[in-house]
Amino acid sequence: MHLLFVADALESFKIYKDTTFAMMREAQRRGHTLSVCEPKDLMWQRGGLVTAYVRDITLTGDANLWFHAQQAAPHERPQAVRDFDAVIMRKDPPFDTEYFYATQLLSAAKREGARVFNDPAALREHPEKLAILEFPQFIAPTLVTRDASDIRRFHAEHRDIILKPLDGMGGMGIFRVKDDGLNLGAITETLNKEGGQTVMVQKYLPAIKDGDKRVLVIGGKPVPYCLARIPQGDEVRGNLAAGGKGEARALTQADWDIANALGPILAVRGLLLVGLDVIGDKLTEINVTSPTCFQEITDQTGFDVPAMFMDALEAALRSQTL
Repeated sequence: MHLLFVADALESFKIYKDTTFAMMREAQRRGHTLSVCEPKDLMWQRGGLVTAYVRDITLTGDANLWFHAQQAAPHERPQAVRDFDAVIMRKDPPFDTEYFYATQLLSAAKREGARVFNDPAALREHPEKLAILEFPQFIAPTLVTRDASDIRRFHAEHRDIILKPLDGMGGMGIFRVKDDGLNLGAITETLNKEGGQTVMVQKYLPAIKDGDKRVLVIGGKPVPYCLARIPQGDEVRGNLAAGGKGEARALTQADWDIANALGPILAVRGLLLVGLDVIGDKLTEINVTSPTCFQEITDQTGFDVPAMFMDALEAALRSQTL
């Protein structure tokens, strides 16, 4: 198979932990051909097809010069997106307007016959913070609002709360306000831009001390291990980007229940790979843009997550050609 990865610049990868790199490595091990582009390399012109300016690469096995590209720059080789056997959308958040436009171009490519994972329409329909609203039976008390008075009422009811922007990533912009309400007004003004921006507010979950668990679901089926991202010191955030410690663990019964309930639903919608964030027994986010933690789970448990992903991708492609 010839695979196109739409991702951030290869030069920015930290390959010792990068999930997209792990996917590429497993794909190459199986004999598949790799091409890459960034979202900015997608193009459409009337009378033609959605085109990607790509670099064709091979992985070298060298930690320093980890890939070899046949092209010095992507503009040297344009190719219609539909010509690839599969397109794997792995651009990291934030989900901004340019990300949105990239999914629109990929949707156009899909209409032309491209096979895109995760499905671009599903990416647009499942914002990572708000997607949990579809599954209220699994989530903690949650409020989504622009209104400062709504936030004050929510705090008065629950006393210890977490506030976060809807477009944050890696723990960015997350605040905790305890029972004393200290700085609630200032934090609200910062996040909601004086009523101009929507905020998510959730009851604080003490189980965060045991980790914010990333539960991976591939092809509708849970990976049997999660990565618990454990806050360090006085930090409230477990995100690895915020200094959290990653510890692989077997799924709890609650993890299995959530993953088994959501997995088949999301898979039918074209979400081949999903990362569920779970604190204790509560679902907090549904990550669909570029879920991570493949290498950490594989390294610590021996369970081959990249192989499970590639098995699911190959099975999805076979089912589409039947």
